[in-house]
Amino acid sequence: MAPSSRPFWTLPPKRLASAATVALLLGMTPLLGGPSAASAAPPSRCSTDPTARLSGVPTPESVLGFPLGLGQERVVTNDEVRTYLGAVDSASDRVVTGVMATSVLGQPLPYAVVSTERNVRPAALREIADDVRDLRDPRRTSARTAARTAKDSPAIVWVTANVHGGEKSGTDAALKTLYELAAGLSCEVARRNDNLVTIIVPTQNPDGRDATRRQNEFGFDMNRDWFARTQQETDGKLELLRRYPPQVFIDAHEMGGRQYFFPPNADPIHHEIAGEAVDWINRIGEANKAGFGYNGACDDTVTTECYFNYDTYDMFFMGYGDTVPTTGFGAAGMTYEKGSASAVADRVQQQFHTQWSTLGWAAANKREVLSDYFDIWTDALAQGRAGALEPNEVVQPTNEVQFPVPDVTIRSYFLLPDRQLADVRQLVERLRRMDVEVYEVQKATRVPTARIFGGRSATNVTVPKGAYWIPMDQPQKHWIQAIMGEDPYVPFPYFYDVSSWSNPLLMGVNALYTGDAVRPKAQLVRTVSGGRSGLAWPWGSYTYKLDSAAAAEFTFTLLGRGVPLTRDLETNTVAVAATRVSRTVDDLAESLGVTLTPAGRVTGTRLSLPDVGLFQGTGISTTSGSHGEARYVLGKRWGLDLKPVTTADINDNTEAFTGRTVLLVPDGSSPTGGLTAAGQANLRDWIGQGHTYVGLRNEGTRLARAAGLTSTTEKTKPADYLVIGSHLRVDVDTDNPVALGRPAEDFEFNNSDPILNPSTTGTNVLTYPTDDTFWANGYTVGADILKGTAAVVDEPTGAGRAVLFAFNPLFRAYNENGLHLVANALLYPTGAPDARRTTGPDAARASAAATPVAADLGGGWRPITIEVASADLPRAQAIVGRFATDAQTSVKDGSAYVVIPNPQGLQADEHPFTKDLVRALRAAGVPLRSVVA
Repeated sequence: MAPSSRPFWTLPPKRLASAATVALLLGMTPLLGGPSAASAAPPSRCSTDPTARLSGVPTPESVLGFPLGLGQERVVTNDEVRTYLGAVDSASDRVVTGVMATSVLGQPLPYAVVSTERNVRPAALREIADDVRDLRDPRRTSARTAARTAKDSPAIVWVTANVHGGEKSGTDAALKTLYELAAGLSCEVARRNDNLVTIIVPTQNPDGRDATRRQNEFGFDMNRDWFARTQQETDGKLELLRRYPPQVFIDAHEMGGRQYFFPPNADPIHHEIAGEAVDWINRIGEANKAGFGYNGACDDTVTTECYFNYDTYDMFFMGYGDTVPTTGFGAAGMTYEKGSASAVADRVQQQFHTQWSTLGWAAANKREVLSDYFDIWTDALAQGRAGALEPNEVVQPTNEVQFPVPDVTIRSYFLLPDRQLADVRQLVERLRRMDVEVYEVQKATRVPTARIFGGRSATNVTVPKGAYWIPMDQPQKHWIQAIMGEDPYVPFPYFYDVSSWSNPLLMGVNALYTGDAVRPKAQLVRTVSGGRSGLAWPWGSYTYKLDSAAAAEFTFTLLGRGVPLTRDLETNTVAVAATRVSRTVDDLAESLGVTLTPAGRVTGTRLSLPDVGLFQGTGISTTSGSHGEARYVLGKRWGLDLKPVTTADINDNTEAFTGRTVLLVPDGSSPTGGLTAAGQANLRDWIGQGHTYVGLRNEGTRLARAAGLTSTTEKTKPADYLVIGSHLRVDVDTDNPVALGRPAEDFEFNNSDPILNPSTTGTNVLTYPTDDTFWANGYTVGADILKGTAAVVDEPTGAGRAVLFAFNPLFRAYNENGLHLVANALLYPTGAPDARRTTGPDAARASAAATPVAADLGGGWRPITIEVASADLPRAQAIVGRFATDAQTSVKDGSAYVVIPNPQGLQADEHPFTKDLVRALRAAGVPLRSVVA
């Protein structure tokens, strides 16, 4: 099954324009060296003086006007980052630079490659990268060749920073690391350069850095974007990672306080992370302890400028800058976090100490690392052939595995082509762009025993021609299971993020997996399928199914270009005249996986491009959450010209509001959006004229309820209710236009969303089953309360409607079945007014509007929930009281639940005290049954 050629290569890195400034920085702090080892290549022609440096390489102070680290009083700017990289590149033969991507606002994301002069020459650098990539495929690399590579080739280490724009010190430290590697003459510098190729990415988020904002310009947390690669900054980074696969990867962050975190990590750790990588991570932690300096380890008496481990930062969700390098690339992926309350000089210097110590360890152990790196892929190949999953383990000394990986054999995944085919193909491309081998089935094959996504089993399943086969018998077995698996099998109930990200479930495609040793007749996929499947007559048309997010993107793009489209509501097919299908249109269809089928003359109802207003009134954050997700999905990807609509626009009935055909209200914190009674009446009248309101999650549904647009009410969540970013099965009313193209059973992503009692005045489009078909994955407690409740509601008013989503269908832009539902809502067919629903008062809706509003404890995210034994509640309350005065407590079935409001929707790593609270509880000996942060 191995491809016949070496994987993927791109052009050599380009050099940045540079400024030539030369000076010598005197009096630098001696460099911190890692332990030496016989396996590391001995440095040659080096100095025993740790301060010896090349005078021709410009110091940071000579270019920036101030030192980096000790003595530094402010952080560098993006322009200064680029200027200094260019200056060092111009002056040093050890460095080449390039640009891995551009930001949303068009800023370059530069990187530097630093090693010996010989190693950074284009041919040598290409050979090093090729040799390392060959270690990832034991099918074409012998053990002897791997041993020679481990002996002769340098390892590849990445130093990255500033994925969260406001967390800036890692960038400055990375520039300091670059200078030392480029200019240093000491044996410790030589050892690092002889044994390593170091890739330095000073900032992964220049737009966020300029704005001192965690997110990028679209409001995305790019440290959650790694597997989906929706943002261009992430996508370019991953392509560079494929070019230079790391064995060690640093992702430098900041957190609250004045302490420092580096691994060993907190639990949970995803079961498919290789043991070798965990071992490297923990040993690097020991090197960092030795090189940290300052106040050493934190304890009861030392609480600032100190380090801690085994806490807060897990390795579970496959969207982080540590889990993806580790699982997808076999590296020791590590998150380093420095407290942002420290002085700039201390923040930068401590980041530099850990970067330098990590490089020292990697250089000293590079032969062992490269040898073990080959073993990781060898073991993965053997496990995939046997269909064996890695077991769950914990690393924190006081934890035990609570949920072991079940005894299940998985040898193959199949993506079926019967529906949502364009989204299936997009998933295939996502896999291929992480070097997963995917095959298209050429002849129907029988699978004796299969597991159907959604918790069901089947026997003698026929997988048809055109399906896609992902065998586990390949080196990327760990990555396949990590993002394709129906359940991630969390070992320990501590949740920093979500508990499910199964890509087939997120996309809502038809998929199965099996432990049978099937070998279908299949062909390796080398390019995306789509576009014209034949030639139509000039008077004819091409049609395609509007049953996927990718097909929706294609539709909106064509409408935005002025291409006339019609839709047959019975078959849910869209037709475009053959004369309008240019080469450009055909290429677009192919890139999105949309098949254009030749057909007869154009028929159906004309589609119109919606004129969408995006609400940014009271309660809405315009820099994060679903407002940004709407700007990205609807604006950038779908090409819609989103118009801002404010609270005042609706209250005053201005043209900015009344001129729109659709109003999208994102999730937010206000139950009314600030609308007055007049504004609510304006909203009802506008909808009654034939327009569409689309409301998302908390604010989107609550604003509609307050305005008398829905009879849904919110059900109170029980004390022990936990739905931590999980997938659940939903029943679909396929006769409703919002559900056109969706299957009768689908999946919905729920992240502790509001629970909606069904509407009595509209159509409950998506509902949770009431019978034994109810199913949830990930981590849920008390989810049965969802049975019979509504996830999507279509509420008519006059000639228009309000489409309400209890969840956020735009979540991180990787919930494709949700994106498709939003597209259907935007393209809702016009028709006669619904006689049942006038724009006047309605008793059921008025009653719903009068219902007390549930407290928004989690903002756009979740509240902090800590579970302890009921007997431990008094001790827990006493400790929680030191951090928060508004905590709510309840007791059920022997457990006590302490819920701390999180009205700003902050995630755990940006919350001001979550980390310290959990550590305080553990230090006091309070056993934690679960933590949801």
